[in-house]
Amino acid sequence: MLRVVNRVFLGLVGLVLLVLGGSVLAVGLGAPAPSWWIHDSRRDVLLSNAERTRWRDDGWWWPTVIAVLAVLLLLALWWLVAVLRRRRLAEVLVDTGDGEGALLRGRALENALTQEAAQVDGVGRAHAHLTGRRSAPEARVRLALEPHVDPGTALHDLTTGALTHARTSAGLASLPAEVRLRGVKHRAERVS
Repeated sequence: MLRVVNRVFLGLVGLVLLVLGGSVLAVGLGAPAPSWWIHDSRRDVLLSNAERTRWRDDGWWWPTVIAVLAVLLLLALWWLVAVLRRRRLAEVLVDTGDGEGALLRGRALENALTQEAAQVDGVGRAHAHLTGRRSAPEARVRLALEPHVDPGTALHDLTTGALTHARTSAGLASLPAEVRLRGVKHRAERVS
């Protein structure tokens, strides 16, 4: 969901900036300005003295400007943190029993989980992704099922096989998983 919001937001901001910048450039190069445009000619300034000082003496002006800028700043910071936040779990903390612990690369556990999930009977494709904290990872698994497979059986085989092996091999007490199942597209079969 965040990826879609990010792309739509960036697309809209880019489009607005492109239209405004292109129109300012066109008017600056001598193209005739439309009647609704904020500038009249090439020599016109963005904000005149009268426009800049119009509401300066009103009591509501500066609190409103500061509140709007603060909200925009908070939204920009939220967006920046959301974009920069790591989506993948880089490493998993494995309890070795001696009090020290070891680190397992998250990508290695994802690859092992993906390969074993792809070997489940009737699974066309599989993809595993680890999220959460390194001491309490969570798995997100996507399976593309063949047409003849019962989804309940495939889910049972995945949980008793690949997910259980990943949990025990990493020495985890639990490995919560979100599994998304979808069918592989295929052509209709002929019945004679």
